[in-house]
Amino acid sequence: MFRLASALVLATLLAACSAARPVGDFGRAAPSFTHDVAMPAAGDFLARNRKEPVSNFNKTDQEEEMHNRVWRFLVAAHAKDWVFDSSVELQRTRIIPPRKDEHYTVERYYAWLKRTEYQSSRTRYATVGRHIAADIDTLPGTFAAICAVIEIDRQRAIAYASLGRDLPPAMGDNLTARKYENDAFIAWFVRALNYRHASYDYALDSLLVETPHEQSLAVDEALRRLSVYVSRADRHDFCGDGDTRRGGASVVIPSRFQHTGDQEVVLPK
Repeated sequence: MFRLASALVLATLLAACSAARPVGDFGRAAPSFTHDVAMPAAGDFLARNRKEPVSNFNKTDQEEEMHNRVWRFLVAAHAKDWVFDSSVELQRTRIIPPRKDEHYTVERYYAWLKRTEYQSSRTRYATVGRHIAADIDTLPGTFAAICAVIEIDRQRAIAYASLGRDLPPAMGDNLTARKYENDAFIAWFVRALNYRHASYDYALDSLLVETPHEQSLAVDEALRRLSVYVSRADRHDFCGDGDTRRGGASVVIPSRFQHTGDQEVVLPK
């Protein structure tokens, strides 16, 4: 039986290795039997054999929402796999062990920008700015979704403390395992957000050397705004009001500029 299960897992793994998770409207994950049922089942089997906690609790609506919102920060469909879409999917479904993303290096996003052909070198700055803006626009909702899951875990713990004596021990094991899974997923989001910020930062520094333009000032300001969310994520401060205008000056990255930028005037065409 174990050999049969291992063979099925291996077949699923081989089928999935070259397939990133399908994408639907607005960059959200699209339904897929392979990615939503087969791969998670294989991953649970492998995680149990690695002695990792695995819960068989059904996911709450809040947990589903968190997973859907966080997923876009784990991949980069807009930049053709610069965040290793296929390996992300294997980690998401637990087919490979967690924290493999810690080996990612920050030059991949810049390498994608560099090899992408644009009519103007200024367009690369605009591209980075658009990507940062898209991240910033979705971060308040992502933080709120994570906060809701933190509250669900708190409510589970309170309920079990009151009712656990009348429930089988497996219920407590599942509660502990689901808390482990949620904490691990939130920690993955924090690492992904830091990696994304570091990748943008590296790209901007590289562009400043390769093709210096005054558009870099706007991108630097966008990075400063993103850094506020990075600092909050590092503190696991997900349950604030998400207003980055309040107190933002104390948690920003140092500017790479002194007081003035490129004085070149760009005339409209």
